[in-house]
Order: sequence, then structure tokens, then C-alpha cells
Amino acid sequence: MNTTVFVVDDDMAMRDALVQLLEAAGLQAESHADGAVFLDAYREDRPGCLLLDIAMPGMTGLEVQAALKARDCAIPILFLTGHGDIPMAVRAVQAGAVDFLEKPIKGAALLERVRRALQLDQERRQAQGRVQAIQQCHARLSPREREVMALAVSGLTSKEIARQLDISPRTVEVHRTHVMHKMGAANLAELVNLATCCKS
Repeated sequence: MNTTVFVVDDDMAMRDALVQLLEAAGLQAESHADGAVFLDAYREDRPGCLLLDIAMPGMTGLEVQAALKARDCAIPILFLTGHGDIPMAVRAVQAGAVDFLEKPIKGAALLERVRRALQLDQERRQAQGRVQAIQQCHARLSPREREVMALAVSGLTSKEIARQLDISPRTVEVHRTHVMHKMGAANLAELVNLATCCKS
């Protein structure tokens, strides 16, 4: 899916100028006049980043950021404002914004920050995809295989697992082999890392 730079600013001239700059640089842009309209239209499965004004009628930029956070939406946000101050910038960054830029800003500098934000979003989505794939592998384990995996990654030997589950060490080894194969782990260290992903 194509990445999109979402522009939210109540100033029509500014919105148009930003969209022209982004599209001239080969980026896909979509603009909205206020935060509520953007929140209604945006879906988490759309990759990209958000160029967000701070001072807008209705919802402020910080309120839009808070609404996205409440939805557990991690789209990278770059605040772009002519009304910024240091406390406001600190609040925005502490709440997860990747940048706080003051108008006017040179086009080249803005594009550099936007591309960095898009890269961050791509890396986050790739990591998310890896975790989901690992969790799907874990879900395909049998209940007994999950028990063996949990005990193995906690550091127990096959004999110790066999005693705890009241099965033979040979049966434990069979289950361990199945677990390693289904989880795609080459060794115990890899299995421990995969188990950590299953808990996230």
C-alpha cells in the first residue's frame, strides 16, 4: 500500500502549499481542514505520517494527538505551527510526536523530516508484522507444545520438563523438536526471543 502524508491545517493556503510541495517531491498527500474530519477519515492500516497544525478551531493539534493515542494509533506526527512555544513542544514530544516544526520552514528541511517520519512508520509496521507472524506460529502449537516451550525457555532441561509434566524425556524431546520447527527457531536462544514476542 502506498504511503500517504496526511496534512491537517485549518489554513487553506497552507494546506494547498504543503500538498503541492509533497506531491512535487513524489509523495502522496491528503489534506483535511480540521482534526475531527481527519480522525473520521483515517484508518490505522493506512501507512504514512501526519503533518499536524497546533492551533486550529475545534480540536487542537494536541487534542488530535491525544485522540489518536487513545485509539492506540502510532502514526508518526510532525507538528507544524506558527504558534508554538517550548512547553507546547515538550508536551507534544513527550506524548510521542517525532518532530515539532515552526512555520515558516524551508521546503527541503520539511521534506527531509517527512521522509524520516515515513521511514519510522515503515520500520514500525515491519516490526509489527514480524510479531504477528510469530504469534500466529505460536497459536498453531498444540497445548502440550506450548507447555513444553514455556518450560524450555524458562531454562528447564528435558528431564526437568518431563518430571514436571509427568511424561517421558523422549516425549519432551519430540515436542521440543516440533516446537522448534513450527516456531522457526534454530536454537534455544532464538526460541527465547520468539517467546518474548508472543507475550507482547
